[in-house]
Amino acid sequence: MFTTQAWILDQGPQRPPGADPTPARLRLDRIEIPDPEDDEVLVEPIFGSWEGNLGHAISRSPVDICRQRGEPWVIIGNGAVVRVLRPGPLVTGITEGDLCLVMPSSRRDRDGYTELIYGYDCPRTFGVLARRTKIAGELLLPLPRDTSYTLAQWTTYGRYFTAWDNWRVAYNCWRAQLEDDDPAGHLVLGWGGGTALAELELARRHGFRVAMTARTTDRLAAIERSGVIAIDRGRFPDLAFDAGLAGRDPTYVARYRTSEKAFLAEVDQLSDGRGVSLFLDNIGGTMYKATLKSLGRQAVLSSVGWKDGMHLMNVRATECIKRHLHVHTHAWRFGDSGHIRDFEEATGWIRPAGDETIYPFEAIQQLADDYADGRITSYFPLFQINSL
Repeated sequence: MFTTQAWILDQGPQRPPGADPTPARLRLDRIEIPDPEDDEVLVEPIFGSWEGNLGHAISRSPVDICRQRGEPWVIIGNGAVVRVLRPGPLVTGITEGDLCLVMPSSRRDRDGYTELIYGYDCPRTFGVLARRTKIAGELLLPLPRDTSYTLAQWTTYGRYFTAWDNWRVAYNCWRAQLEDDDPAGHLVLGWGGGTALAELELARRHGFRVAMTARTTDRLAAIERSGVIAIDRGRFPDLAFDAGLAGRDPTYVARYRTSEKAFLAEVDQLSDGRGVSLFLDNIGGTMYKATLKSLGRQAVLSSVGWKDGMHLMNVRATECIKRHLHVHTHAWRFGDSGHIRDFEEATGWIRPAGDETIYPFEAIQQLADDYADGRITSYFPLFQINSL
């Protein structure tokens, strides 16, 4: 066993069927972790990235991962640059002092796609919200030794690796129906966060028109710096559709329709009346109604996240008649990891330097609160655990 300081997520109370979950509060404590096995590596995380699954774990939505894993407490966190302290005797290709990216695919299907996530829903894994932790050697991807980029830039790799995989599938689906069309005549639109922005940069490199919505001045500026058209969501204040409120407040329906009409007019202008050809929607829920309305024919609706709702409904006949393809992906194919890393290094498709918010290790709970309450304007909130 070894002892380390870590942020702990405790198992929540049993909740009755249908009851809302009780969000957690992380606690900073010293904890004992079993020594690494022969195929594991003792590491110290340097920088970590605040990923969506951290928010899901703390909110205990959609599940209490401690209960799902059958464990009283869990150390979460799976996006980080780590320094190797001691590799196990069965670990190859990694030596003491190496800087590595953590690949979260603890359990994979027969084709190499993720089933259970390290530091989240995979049992008996210990995440990166700790001064020291242990990780299976196969999950560590070394950084290029002479990289042109900072460790802080690399730390958001999870969003970029996920974006690369989702874009690959979405683009190929679009091409399946329009194999000869020029992308320059088609609009790719996104709402979401850093993953959607990274995908839109790939879409721009493929020659598409690209746009993304945001509310804050900082985020709108970040979108424009990426070469993407920034659309101010403040111009459509009631676009997030609340079915419950619509049933109680007739004036709300009128307000929603006004926002929807203005949004669709913006889409028409940007797409020359064609509608959105590929919509990158990692929000879902309240935004789904407007997303479907904005799609053109032979369009692709692609999602790699579910920030604002897991359950979606559509009119199946309409989606068939308009030949809409719905793409759902999760993480990326494990065997593609090295290729995506090399693509980032070679092309500069990586988070711009300086475009991040970094919290100290002691302020992790504050970071969680700020993220949940929408007080972080950066698409790439980071935390620092150990010194460089």
